[in-house]
Amino acid sequence: MNTSHHTSTTFNCKAIALDLDGTLTNHEKVITPLTKKALLEAQEKGISIILASGRPTYGIAPLADELGLDTKGGYILAYNGGKIVEWHTKEEIYSNCLPEDVIPEIYEYAKTHQHALLGYKGKEIVTECPTDKYVLEESRINKMPVRKVENLLDVIERNPTKLLMTGDPEEMKKAETDLAGIMKGRMDVFRSAPFFVELVPMGIDKAESLKRLLAIMGIGTENLMSFGDGYNDISMIKLAGMGIAMENAAQEVKEAADYVTLSNEEDGVAAALKKFIE
Repeated sequence: MNTSHHTSTTFNCKAIALDLDGTLTNHEKVITPLTKKALLEAQEKGISIILASGRPTYGIAPLADELGLDTKGGYILAYNGGKIVEWHTKEEIYSNCLPEDVIPEIYEYAKTHQHALLGYKGKEIVTECPTDKYVLEESRINKMPVRKVENLLDVIERNPTKLLMTGDPEEMKKAETDLAGIMKGRMDVFRSAPFFVELVPMGIDKAESLKRLLAIMGIGTENLMSFGDGYNDISMIKLAGMGIAMENAAQEVKEAADYVTLSNEEDGVAAALKKFIE
């Protein structure tokens, strides 16, 4: 357990940014009662909650509703920062999308190599490969139904923020390298799980989007507490006045943090809130 870089244990927190999978939720993808209680108490103190995830907006919505963001206010930072929505008003504060010309190229690559490719349409996941086990995993994580389509290009939402390619880890490693080369300077390509390749606009990053949001909220980064466990959380952990890594986080994530809390199976979020927020 790291000790904090801060001398005092109390921290003037005005906003809490939370990654979801492996951080806010346990292995069953649920928020446990203790963590929920701690976050509701933080909101009572006037602290804003920001749910920051690679998931699409509607994959975050049930958790946002559970934490009362639909009534009390709060923010969904979806697609790893590609879209920000104020969840009480449903106002889209920021949105970034893939350049139109890359989408057919991604589609052709997926077809040629027989990888599953999926997009999002409202509250559904759309794909030509509805039985692919990794597509079904994306459906489980987000609690979003899968709809089979004949041609993905005809169906995906206009100006998508993200597409997701799925497949066996070794194949996705190669796909990540291939596409990073093909798309260099036009879009970003990264793996969010061994079997998921995220295809997103250039420079999409949780910290960059949080900076935009905090500026709108009138809150300084020194009053931000960020929680995460994955490589895509490092930037927002470093950005925050109090960056917290989960015990189950990757080593590099722990090294970037001010403090390491308990794991996502042990209410690590609640434990850290108890320690640092009066």
